[in-house]
Amino acid sequence: MGIESCTCPCGEVNLQKYKHPPSVVTDETARWSALLIGLLYGKQRYDYLKPIAAEERRIEEEEKKLREERERIYKQLSEANSDTILK
Repeated sequence: MGIESCTCPCGEVNLQKYKHPPSVVTDETARWSALLIGLLYGKQRYDYLKPIAAEERRIEEEEKKLREERERIYKQLSEANSDTILK
């Protein structure tokens, strides 16, 4: 249906016998396609991970405040205890 004679006597493909010439994907087309697919995947992954990272930062900030408060209380208690022991 598509090809009457696929090759000429010299062994080259005779494209004029095709009803629709075959599509040729060059190396450059493949590189650009891979780049665009990578960009799309990266954007999708970034959008997926962004809220998770924001939540982790919020929790870490809360834990940091609690840790600093504990350290402040511990320091006050240790200073109060050290004053009574040394005198």
